[in-house]
Amino acid sequence: MKSLLTVLASFFLVCLVCPAAEPSLTLAREGNYLVIRGPQIPGGELRINYLEAYCRAGSTDADWVTHTVIKHTSELVSLSDDARVLQLRDTLADGVTVEHTITAGPDEVDFRLTAHNPTATRSEAHWAQPCVRLSKFTGYDEKTAGKAEDYLPKCFLFLDGKLTRLPTPQWATQARYIPGQVWCPASVPRTDVNPRPLNPLVPSNGLIGCFSGDDRMIYATAWEPYQELFQGVIRCLHSDFRLGGLQSGETKQIRGKIYLVPANVDALLARYAKDFPEHTR
Repeated sequence: MKSLLTVLASFFLVCLVCPAAEPSLTLAREGNYLVIRGPQIPGGELRINYLEAYCRAGSTDADWVTHTVIKHTSELVSLSDDARVLQLRDTLADGVTVEHTITAGPDEVDFRLTAHNPTATRSEAHWAQPCVRLSKFTGYDEKTAGKAEDYLPKCFLFLDGKLTRLPTPQWATQARYIPGQVWCPASVPRTDVNPRPLNPLVPSNGLIGCFSGDDRMIYATAWEPYQELFQGVIRCLHSDFRLGGLQSGETKQIRGKIYLVPANVDALLARYAKDFPEHTR
């Protein structure tokens, strides 16, 4: 009996010394929406049109429907019992497949994509859009999101190495479709991005995000490789990832992150630099 009591005492001492594992965000698939849930998220969840579209090059001044969008279907492959790991398979109209492994952690969601062209011809799939809806996060009613710009002061990207709130300098207002705003990295042709107003300034890195309605949290996202940063028309923010076309038989790897963290910009930047060293060299 003394031995059993000793074991139990040791067990309870370990429980007191070692804190419980931090609860994870969870994932769900509802129609074409990826839903991220967690008690720390304002409104309890973040909804993403995932993916809104796969797109061709030459898109900056082209008709979105007749030229740019490549139709695709999306299939839920699996969702783990703890709702932390979700797998999807997209099949594009030209035969390209994209396998998605999406993993939730305590304060982030990790994306690992494998795009493969099994066909005998080159694919025109050049970039793609995860559209993250941010009305609830920034403190607004989702029903008023159509062409809303009231959330812009909550949003940011980095120009000249500094966090810059929207609307940024040299705010563009003319394009095939308005409103909205696009920032194109130096490595991407300015003819190949979203047909919304194209800002002349080049972002310092691939991170875009916003503060919550109470300014206590940050949502931010980044992808590698990335095609553009984009502020959309339904209180959304994008880091749209790049495919660059796929040759016959070619396979490409893409990765991304969504961060849902306390409003500590320096800590976010340090974490982003570790996750995406290519962006900060």
